[in-house]
Amino acid sequence: MGDSAEEAQPAEVAPTPVGDAERTEAVPTPADEGREAGAAPRQRDEPAEESAAAGVPKKQGAGRRRATPAPEPAPELDDADLRGALEAILLVVDEPVSELTLAQVLEQSPERVGRMLDDIAAGYIAAGHGFELRRAAGGWRLYTRPEYATYVERFVLDGQSVRLTQAALETLAVIAYKQPVTRSRISAIRGVNCDGVIRTLVSRGLVEECGTEAESGAFLYRTTTIFLEKLGLNSVDDLPPLAPFLPDDVEELADATR
Repeated sequence: MGDSAEEAQPAEVAPTPVGDAERTEAVPTPADEGREAGAAPRQRDEPAEESAAAGVPKKQGAGRRRATPAPEPAPELDDADLRGALEAILLVVDEPVSELTLAQVLEQSPERVGRMLDDIAAGYIAAGHGFELRRAAGGWRLYTRPEYATYVERFVLDGQSVRLTQAALETLAVIAYKQPVTRSRISAIRGVNCDGVIRTLVSRGLVEECGTEAESGAFLYRTTTIFLEKLGLNSVDDLPPLAPFLPDDVEELADATR
C-alpha cells in the first residue's frame, strides 16, 4: 500500500496534459495582442512619413482654413469730389437713376448721396440755371426748366425740319429705286462719291444697311419705314415709275463706270 501512495503523488504534481500545455502556448496573451496592435499603426504610418519626406503636402482639416480678410472700406469722398462725380453721372444718364445705384457706383452711403443730391438741386434753383435736378420715377435726372420750354421746342423742331440737299435727294432716289444697292453702285450712277451723303441719310433714319453683296462683300443699302412715312407710302412699290425720266442707256452707263 505504501508503494501505491508514492506512485499516486506524481499524478497530483503535474495534472495538466502535454496537449493542453501546447494549446495554452498557442493562444495569444493580452500583452502580445497589445504589441501586435501597436505594431500595426507603425506599419500604416510609414507610407505617410515617406510621402511627407517626398515633399507631398498634407491635407489640412476643414477646421484649419484661414479666414478670408474683409475688404477694406472705400475712402470717403469729400463734398467737392462727391458733387462733381454726381453731376458727371447725371449728365450722361438717359433715365432717372436712384440714390442706391449712385451710392453703389461711388461706394458711398445712400444717406450721404441723398443729402448731396438735395443740395445740388437747391443750388441749381438758387443760381437760376436753365436746367434743374428733379426726382422722377424713383430716381434723379436733369431736366430743362419749364419757363424755357418754348425755346427748347423751337430748337428741336427746327433741327428736324432741315431740308435735304440736292445731293442727298438724288442719292436717296437712287437707293429707293435700286435697293438693295452698294455705295459704289450709287456713286457710279451719280458720277460722284456719295459716302458723306449716305452717312447723312443713315443718321436721319431714311436709309439703313441690309447685308452685304455676295460677290464683293460690300454693304447694301435700302430705305427705311421712316422714308415711307415721310412720303406717305405703304411700300416702295407705290413709288412713281422712274422710267419716263431716265435715258434708255442708263443701265449701260452705270455698268461701264462700275
